[in-house]
Amino acid sequence: MKIRVIVNGRARELEIDAHALLLDVLRDGLDLKGAKRSCDMQVCGACTVLVDGLAVSACTYLALEADGRSVLTVEGLTDGEALHPLQRAFVDAGAVQCGFCTSGMLLTARAMLAEHAKPTRADVLHYLRGSLCRCTGYRKIVDAVLAAAENAQ
Repeated sequence: MKIRVIVNGRARELEIDAHALLLDVLRDGLDLKGAKRSCDMQVCGACTVLVDGLAVSACTYLALEADGRSVLTVEGLTDGEALHPLQRAFVDAGAVQCGFCTSGMLLTARAMLAEHAKPTRADVLHYLRGSLCRCTGYRKIVDAVLAAAENAQ
């Protein structure tokens, strides 16, 4: 079946299987590797992408549900010239560690900041609760999100 979707600002017409997961279409069909396969159960956040601005787990999201929608992956955060302010804040705060969870954290944070321009530490922790990181205690990640929010104002 064919779907029409905007991926990182670019209109695409894709031929997919009806049961194809968005994660597989992005990684295997479009070679966008930022969203990671990890749990396949919607619990770790490594596969997070934004669909019409909302954070979704691409490992359980059927690609056909993206028909007519806009999908943003971590590759689409930057224009290729400069880092997105959230990416810059993560680097500046040393919140990148191994990097496996970073794309999901960044996109979840972007969705949160679109809803809450002035988040508290508790707000950030609440939004990131579905994004697991095995390397850190989350302090630097939360600090980075708060710094990005502060710098955006």
